[in-house]
Amino acid sequence: MTHAPRPETSAPRAPFRFGILLSGKGRGSNMQALIDAAREGHIPGEAALVVSTSPGAPALDRAREAGVPTCLLPADDYPSPEALDEALAAAFEAARVDLICLAGYMRLLTPAFVSRFGGRIMNIHPGLLPAFGGQGFYGRRVHEAVLESGTRFTGVTVHFVDEEYDHGPIIIQRVVPVAQEDTVETLAARVLAAEHRAYPEAVRLFAEGCLRVEGRRVQVLGKTSTQRDTEETEEHR
Repeated sequence: MTHAPRPETSAPRAPFRFGILLSGKGRGSNMQALIDAAREGHIPGEAALVVSTSPGAPALDRAREAGVPTCLLPADDYPSPEALDEALAAAFEAARVDLICLAGYMRLLTPAFVSRFGGRIMNIHPGLLPAFGGQGFYGRRVHEAVLESGTRFTGVTVHFVDEEYDHGPIIIQRVVPVAQEDTVETLAARVLAAEHRAYPEAVRLFAEGCLRVEGRRVQVLGKTSTQRDTEETEEHR
């Protein structure tokens, strides 16, 4: 049985603190986008901890260079997913985070972990969910499937995390057109640029208490950056 995030408004205490969880060995560009957004004031808070379950992850070096505390919890050191998630939970609770942001975390979180941080875990997906999502759909595989399908649009989705892959309530989606001449590489680059804008925006809305989860839907109580930009453009006409 899937438990959706709790139906309540995000209202973290001040100052807002978020953690970032990784499992792969990628560059950590979404992690960097979140750290930079906080440093530049676009997210009203700070990155309090970056945790990786993969030894040698370059993202941990990037986090250290940015002055963010890091923690390595190798998945192979734990006898079960439950034991690993218990260690992850303890690390994030010790760092007093209000929100956990998955940034290239490929493991399915256990029900106990999801329940423990109910409504306080986000993920970003390089596609417009529910299309091209679920187990096995990540990174390059998503873009390959998009191009093979012939669809004219793809994009990014930021969503709350539940007990299924790419399934929780959707917070923000951004559309990216698919060009006829696109390759996996060119499409991935444009989608990644959209990810770097959408993820900080979703975290900002959470930090400002602007998200309310009602069943499978997320009500945005404040204005998104897109709405603010549109209003500013209209004011200057």
